Amino acid sequence: MEPQTKRWKGSVCDADSWVAYPVLSDKQSQDVELIEAFAAPIVDKKETSRLLRELSGLYPLNGLQHIKRVRAVREKGSPHPLEVLVCLVSDAPDLKAVSIDSLLPSGGVRRGGLGEPFVVKVPARPALTRPQFELASKHWPTSFHEDKQVTVALRGELFSPLQKARMHTYMTAALTAARAATELGMEAVGAAVVDPATERIVAVGHDCRGDHPLHHAVMVCIDLVAQSQGGGCYSFDRYPACRFTPPTPDTSQSAAGVAASSQPYICTGYDLYVTREPCVMCAMALVHSRIGRVFYGTSSADGAVGTKYKIHSQKDLNHRFEVYKGVLGKQCEALNGPGSHIKREIDN
Repeated sequence: MEPQTKRWKGSVCDADSWVAYPVLSDKQSQDVELIEAFAAPIVDKKETSRLLRELSGLYPLNGLQHIKRVRAVREKGSPHPLEVLVCLVSDAPDLKAVSIDSLLPSGGVRRGGLGEPFVVKVPARPALTRPQFELASKHWPTSFHEDKQVTVALRGELFSPLQKARMHTYMTAALTAARAATELGMEAVGAAVVDPATERIVAVGHDCRGDHPLHHAVMVCIDLVAQSQGGGCYSFDRYPACRFTPPTPDTSQSAAGVAASSQPYICTGYDLYVTREPCVMCAMALVHSRIGRVFYGTSSADGAVGTKYKIHSQKDLNHRFEVYKGVLGKQCEALNGPGSHIKREIDN
């Protein structure tokens, strides 16, 4: 039976009650790491170009290409307008007393135009997001190659009201499936796979571990998508809420063989909406099935796409996908409240 996509009847306020935030990689979400360096005031601005050239030759600051070597002094009344990085503290000679003479060996850099050094902290890695850039810049100026989509997503403004209305509908289908699982005594988790190109719900599934320990809602959905493409391994006929949409024949391709070859590999380019953050098994299944994006409502203690792990961003895997959390978060979280589901013992 074809999953029914309900017409959007909510108000703008309904869509404004939640925000889909991106789940970024550890590198994108970690705190700014700082390392110590020696800086010195440039007391003669005319010497700046020469000092930069000679300091770069003596102390090239390898691996810190994101750091700007010179910064302007913003304090009013400062006796010098500019400050320059001399070297990292770790690169400096082992000195009992630090001075500009001890840091610059004779014949290497002419000391004229430089004041006495002092210790500053600089960012050890280039900023990958605007929040990281803003934090890093408070310590020392750094270059930043901004990913505009990430910046907008972190503000919660990536999706338009119309897109959020559709996302609301898709997650509602997953919520309905989760409630159906509750009525059957299984975990209140539901999922829906959507083709964003056609705005069509391809499959809807829920937790079916009463029959099989591996039949998590996500696994059920992936198998249903495979069934919609002529594959699949299991039958979920006894669960009316678990269903898929039969493929629509392309009228521009009369040959059945051509039409079959044009089908995606399982979930290629599709979106998954799931009420609870997927576990490791489900996350790896999503990698294998080539899912495009994952939207989940509420986090899980063992979640593998944000909470405990971030499998979707692992560079050593052959596929990565985007993840967003918080879609209908309150409604999804309420599924796991007291009395929301009946715990069913499953024999291992």
